[in-house]
Amino acid sequence: MPLLAPSPEVAEALETGRPIVALESTIITHGMPWPRNRDTALSVEQAVREAGAVPATIAVIRGEIRIGLDAQDIETLARSENVAKLSRADLAVCLAQGGTGSTTVAATMIAAARAGIAVFATGGIGGVHRGAEHSFDISADLHELAQTPVTVVCAGAKAILDLPKTLEMLETLGVPVIAYGQDALPAFWSSDAGIAAPLRLDTPDEIARAHVMRRQLGLPGGQLVANPIPAEAEIPRATLDPLIACAQDEATAQGITGKHVTPFLLRRIFEMTDGASLEANVALIHANARLAARIAAAMPADLPEK
Repeated sequence: MPLLAPSPEVAEALETGRPIVALESTIITHGMPWPRNRDTALSVEQAVREAGAVPATIAVIRGEIRIGLDAQDIETLARSENVAKLSRADLAVCLAQGGTGSTTVAATMIAAARAGIAVFATGGIGGVHRGAEHSFDISADLHELAQTPVTVVCAGAKAILDLPKTLEMLETLGVPVIAYGQDALPAFWSSDAGIAAPLRLDTPDEIARAHVMRRQLGLPGGQLVANPIPAEAEIPRATLDPLIACAQDEATAQGITGKHVTPFLLRRIFEMTDGASLEANVALIHANARLAARIAAAMPADLPEK
């Protein structure tokens, strides 16, 4: 039984060399409430199409890695409760059991690379959680970026994380962190984390060439492109920082750990910002999808082997 099940649209794009952008499914099952999750997933796919690429939303459904979902698949996931949130550690077990689950950044990268898709758009990556020196809570996304050859377009690491430690770990792992069109590192809901970006590139062509060069050099892993949130949707860091600290204290007091931390923090920040964080999230994922489509269009049809 094949592990991957591309949709007809994605299969045709792979066959003909059309640009494809992978999209994760955790945003559908764990990132937004119904029906905003469904509507956002569909509109992000449309943004990819309008920018000249084929969207490939990825999820595990009944023991298959679906590379590209239809509208009914997206609605089913969006309405489902208690869907597994799959990363590198549990992806294979879910497949072996014939289960269903949404894919995190790490699992989406694995599936995209196996399918031959070089570019992936998401909202924000996971990273080093605040207090990780005690909890050792570090997202598998970082190690995945170091070993799986996919260019990931995001709005930076999620602002709920320890951003300096996340950047330091990415540097240690040899992951290129590229700010798009600015010198400062974006911070998800805010365009400026107050940290200088290690690298800056200003065009999709440059980003695509850097991806190809890593393959030619035989370097493992991908690259992280941090695309600042559109200015009209930005929430200033000065507004967010005390809210994040409050939400983090609540999570600690309630004993929330592991995969449950990020959904809890995002929900509390949504509540404390009267929904502004969700509107910002929707704006930034659309911007990332459009940029990812332009990068995918700039990639050569035949990428060099490692």
